[in-house]
Amino acid sequence: MDKVGKPERATQSRVISLLKDELGYRYLGDWSGRDGNSNIEDNLLTDFLADRYTSEQISVVLHKLHTDADNHNRALYANNKEVYSLLRYGVPVKIEAGKVTETVHLINWDDPEKNDFAIAEEVTLKGNHERRPDLVLYVNGIAIGVLELKNSRVSIGDGIRQSLSNQQPEFNQWFFSTVQFIFAGNDSEGLQYGTIGTPEKYFLKWKEDEQDNTGYKLDKYLIKMCSKDRLIELMHDFVIFDGGMKKLPRVHQYFGIKAAQQHVHEKKGGIIWHTQGSGKSIVMVLLAKWILENNPNARIVIITDRDELDKQIETVFTEAGEPIKRTSSGRDLMSQLGQTTPRLLCSLVHKFGRKDVDNFDEFIKELEAQPSPTVSEVFVFVDECHRTQSGKLHRVMKAMMPNAVFIGFTGTPLLAKDRATSMEVFGSYIHTYKFSEGVEDGVILDLIYEARDIDQQLGSEDKIDAWFEAKTKGLNNWQKGELKKQWGTMQSVLSSRSRMDRVVSDIVFDFSVKPRLSNERGNALLVASSIYEACKYFEIFQNTPFKGKCAVVTSYNPMTGDITKEETGTNTETGKQFIYNTYTKLLENVQANPGMTKTESYEEDSKALFGKEPQNMKLLIVVDKLLTGFDAPPCTYLYIDKSMQDHGLFQAICRTNRL
Repeated sequence: MDKVGKPERATQSRVISLLKDELGYRYLGDWSGRDGNSNIEDNLLTDFLADRYTSEQISVVLHKLHTDADNHNRALYANNKEVYSLLRYGVPVKIEAGKVTETVHLINWDDPEKNDFAIAEEVTLKGNHERRPDLVLYVNGIAIGVLELKNSRVSIGDGIRQSLSNQQPEFNQWFFSTVQFIFAGNDSEGLQYGTIGTPEKYFLKWKEDEQDNTGYKLDKYLIKMCSKDRLIELMHDFVIFDGGMKKLPRVHQYFGIKAAQQHVHEKKGGIIWHTQGSGKSIVMVLLAKWILENNPNARIVIITDRDELDKQIETVFTEAGEPIKRTSSGRDLMSQLGQTTPRLLCSLVHKFGRKDVDNFDEFIKELEAQPSPTVSEVFVFVDECHRTQSGKLHRVMKAMMPNAVFIGFTGTPLLAKDRATSMEVFGSYIHTYKFSEGVEDGVILDLIYEARDIDQQLGSEDKIDAWFEAKTKGLNNWQKGELKKQWGTMQSVLSSRSRMDRVVSDIVFDFSVKPRLSNERGNALLVASSIYEACKYFEIFQNTPFKGKCAVVTSYNPMTGDITKEETGTNTETGKQFIYNTYTKLLENVQANPGMTKTESYEEDSKALFGKEPQNMKLLIVVDKLLTGFDAPPCTYLYIDKSMQDHGLFQAICRTNRL
């Protein structure tokens, strides 16, 4: 039997049988001609609730659910978030004054089989424009999944784009306020999934039991994702609302968290090794939420080793609806842990240091003999654990919190000596997700390295013309002609003696010929070896088309004089004065944002432009900042003019692998 090219109708009939016969869903029928199709089917929800709640309570629940699902004063994201909260935590109902408020639970999270799983096909949706999703999955009468199926010769992308257009206000946006999963599939490509608002490029593929190639891939992954236990678990533990974007887990995040849950049950530490750019912060958030909810005695401390990472962790957790307390010192952290709240804290590892320690081993023995008292069970997440695990500060943490469970997070390849120390400090690997797997899954982009040598003797006209021909190889004559119109300026710059001038020319030229840079959809980072060189580069770029479209981001702040966290390179008064004058000039017209210095405001605004408007912020010049924990999908190229190796190099180049 030919599996490819079967009509969409045959695939749809087979999928319905699969959901009915193998997964136990009820078939509600073909609803193409049915009036009043809704994302909340009142009669089905009423039937589910009738065994446990009164008709008065059910009436209040239906009113509340419909009101939040169809609030015209809010966007789809906000309505969906409110409905999810009602699904997840229940609807508080008070029938009359003086009576106790009771929570009505719309889904039985504890026993998935007790819920009413059902499917309807060809569900006609009335609106400005009529649409008809192929299959809708209902749980207790509430539409939680939409599945678009395609002929195997038609791309899954067509199904994804169909669902995306259905979510627009001019079509049937109202229907998606209850929807948690959006599926698209065919028999040749299998299944992809997302949720409301997920752009097409972020739709995901499930991977499980890959050695099993019997049957259709579409059927296999529908069974994996839509089995009653799995679907309920995904809804309960793996949905996150993150700063305006609703997210579902990637498959490695799901299995990483599942493995970590087992370690937590056993009070056992370990390492979660997920490659750079694959979403470790989301794993932290989801694991922390699960621990806090399932263990009322749990406290969680998240330790990072850089101030910008500490801020990033705070932002991620806050936007995901989990307030987190940033502590000011090791003493402050231990003081907080000596009380019952807060349950979620973050701190910098450096805050555990002591400057007045002469005999470190004696200091550790003293801490171990009298550890700080902590209330409840403490779980410590150590971000970028490869950088702190073998240091003295880590020994201080372990001595101060001897009963804590330590879980390390990293995505950087561990050197042999680091691997041994990691195992010793944290325990075995909890879960791994390699760089090659991330590229294969389309979670991150592959990296391409190009070594460049700046020719110090590029003075003659012949050599400059040869350089031009080499750089424009692959362009047609018209494109070369357009570039030659700007060639006069570049010739004079290339003929100068300054190596840095030539680096700048190289970068400016790339923005005329390289993919994504030339069409202004991408941008780049330039890593300088010192703050002085970063400022020097910034000054040179002011004489190019990059003026007003590049920024320098370092730890320097002119308000603090010459005190800086980074090496300024030339340690002369002239060098320091140049840095000070550069910053003073670039901050001249900057308005400070509330609660920020001018420097912080300039950097935050520059980063925001870099991430959202690459055409208006083409280049960020950095030294150490932004080389870890900085995600900007437009960032396509990284220019390194600095000696880098090992962890630092890998983390830096991974700034360019985001989708």
